[in-house]
Amino acid sequence: MEQTDSLLYETGIIPVIKLEQALQAVPLGKALAAGGIRAAEITFRSEAAPKAIESMAAALPELFVCAGTVLSVEQAKQAVACGAKAIISPGTNPQVVAWCLENGVPVYPGCATPTEIEAALSLGLHTLKLFPAEVVGGVGLLKALSGPYRQVKFMPTGGIGTHNVMEYLLQPNVVACGGSWLCPEGLLQQEKWDKITELAKAASEIVRKARSGKAETK
Repeated sequence: MEQTDSLLYETGIIPVIKLEQALQAVPLGKALAAGGIRAAEITFRSEAAPKAIESMAAALPELFVCAGTVLSVEQAKQAVACGAKAIISPGTNPQVVAWCLENGVPVYPGCATPTEIEAALSLGLHTLKLFPAEVVGGVGLLKALSGPYRQVKFMPTGGIGTHNVMEYLLQPNVVACGGSWLCPEGLLQQEKWDKITELAKAASEIVRKARSGKAETK
């Protein structure tokens, strides 16, 4: 998990992707990689997810392809069989976490409260997804949680975009941020891969500034 956390920290921003057509997975992955993005989360929010994961992982081994919105052990097994390198879920399912840990699969379950954080800690996890980040308190909540849970790192997702991602990345307890704005539905439908590469480049520049200490804060 520590090695995976380091990779996600370097990546900084992880596109959260819903694909309706698995054939788009490879050109999308290439577009993201061309913009400097090193990881992607393909969500189980469509029937195309397993094939999309399989295609992207096979064609772009340098891209850290994760499966998102994983709600059951069966989905976790299917995702890993298709090539997913990590499992991400909106909540904490103890059965999914147990299966992932038993099989050496990095897993990032979601949490929104101190009670849920402690439940995840009891399972042996120290890096969690904060979801839905903006709704449950955003940066203010992350700052509050940093006191009692100094050993916990977060991957906030939900309501994050170019307008606030920098503030999230500057929090010492944030490993990376998930965001759907890099792969908006309209651009996917029109297969505007060049536009997605532009968004990816802009996101990569935000991460570079945040990690180098050159971020502009208000």
